[in-house]
Amino acid sequence: MKRTLRELVASGRTIAALGATDALSAKLIASHGFECVYVGSYATAASRFALPDTGLLALPELAAQVRAIANAVHVPVIADAEGGFHDAANLWRTVQAFEQAGAAAIHLEDHEGAGKHTDAPQRLRPAAEMAARIRAACEAREDPDFMIVARSDAFWLSRDLEDTIARLSLYAEAGADLVFPTLAGPAELAAVRARVRRPAMVVDMPGRALAEHKDAAVVLYYAFSTLVSFNGMIAALESFKTGKAPGGIDALEVFLDYRAFAERARRYRS
Repeated sequence: MKRTLRELVASGRTIAALGATDALSAKLIASHGFECVYVGSYATAASRFALPDTGLLALPELAAQVRAIANAVHVPVIADAEGGFHDAANLWRTVQAFEQAGAAAIHLEDHEGAGKHTDAPQRLRPAAEMAARIRAACEAREDPDFMIVARSDAFWLSRDLEDTIARLSLYAEAGADLVFPTLAGPAELAAVRARVRRPAMVVDMPGRALAEHKDAAVVLYYAFSTLVSFNGMIAALESFKTGKAPGGIDALEVFLDYRAFAERARRYRS
C-alpha cells in the first residue's frame, strides 16, 4: 500500500482521503471506490473515547487504531502522528509503530502543546527544531515508500503565510515527501506550491468542493465518518423513540461476509 499511495500522489490528481472512525467505516469508504483512508486524532479521540482532540491520545492508541483499520482495507491508510510523541532522537519509535501498523504515510505537526481546537494558548515548535524532527523521521523509516508529511499550523494560528512557507521550505529540505499547511485556502495553497517544491496535503473546508483544492495532492476529510456517525446516531435514536427500529441487518451481514464464515464452517466440519 505504501507504493500505491506514492503513485497516487505522483499522478497529479487530487485525492480525497475520507476520515474513518473504525474498521467498518474504513471498509465502507474503500468499498465506494475511494482510493485511500485517513485516520486522525480528532476522529480517534471522539470515536474510541468520546473525548475532545486536545492532546490526550498516546502513540499506542493511535497506532492500534491504524492497525485495525489497515487490516480491514486494501487501500492506503494515511495516519495522524500528532507532534511525533518523542524527541528527535527517539522519533524512530513513532515511525516504527505506524509503519508496522500498516500505515502508508504519517503527518507530523509543528504545533506543540494541547490547545488545538480550543481558545487555550497555542504555540509552535521552533522551525529548526521541527526540521530536525522531520529529518529524524525520514531517516527512521524502513520502507523508502513510507511517506513523511510535514504539517505546519503557522497559518492556522497566526494567518502568517510567509512564516508558513518558510517553515514548510525548511521541512521539505529536511526530507518531507509532502507539505501540509493547515487551513490554507486555494489562494494560500497556490502560493505554497509556487515556492515549496513538494506536493501538498490540506484539510477540507466547509462548503468547498474537492475541485477547488486543485493544487493539493491529498485532501483530508478528517471528520467525515465522525460527523456521519454522530448525526446518524442522533437521528436513529430520535426515530427509535417513536417506535421505529433500525433496519438493514441483512445488508450489513452481507457486507461483513458472514457467508464466507458459513462456507468455512461447512468445509471444516468433522
